[in-house]
Amino acid sequence: MYFAALLARTEDGWEASDTELDDVETLSDLADLAREASPDEDTVLVLIEQEDAWFGVVRVDGEEDPRIYVSDAAAAARSSYGEILLTDELLGRDPDDGDDLDALDLDGTEDGDGDDDETDDAGPVAGSAESVPHGPVGDARILDDLGVTEKELRALASDAVTEIAEALGASETLETVR
Repeated sequence: MYFAALLARTEDGWEASDTELDDVETLSDLADLAREASPDEDTVLVLIEQEDAWFGVVRVDGEEDPRIYVSDAAAAARSSYGEILLTDELLGRDPDDGDDLDALDLDGTEDGDGDDDETDDAGPVAGSAESVPHGPVGDARILDDLGVTEKELRALASDAVTEIAEALGASETLETVR
């Protein structure tokens, strides 16, 4: 079970809105959705949580590039919503390094015997969950200026989204959309 919400900081405090991520396919789509939540280009946080498995925070400040923190990259990689956050840049991969092409069998023997296919499946493929590190990735200082330190963020486990909202003074606001 997933929960996703937008928290937009305004002059009057935080405003929350429940968000559907079904139409979001890329980080750019997610950043655009966040920007729409704040016409004044204020800070917007996208909080995503999968029942005690992982959580993610995406911070969008106006037109700046989004900043991302994911609590457990390997767990998030097994989720369609997590895959949106796990960009090549976040994972320290070079998208042009050719690993994806190396993983494909382009020698014209795709319809060859089954023995070759079994050996191909033995190792991790670039972009697969096996090639994603276990543990947190991204900007752990993403909420420092909002009162949640790197140490506190890394210590969060279950119900992380609620704890982040409490630290921001937005727990009541978040509960209205939960």
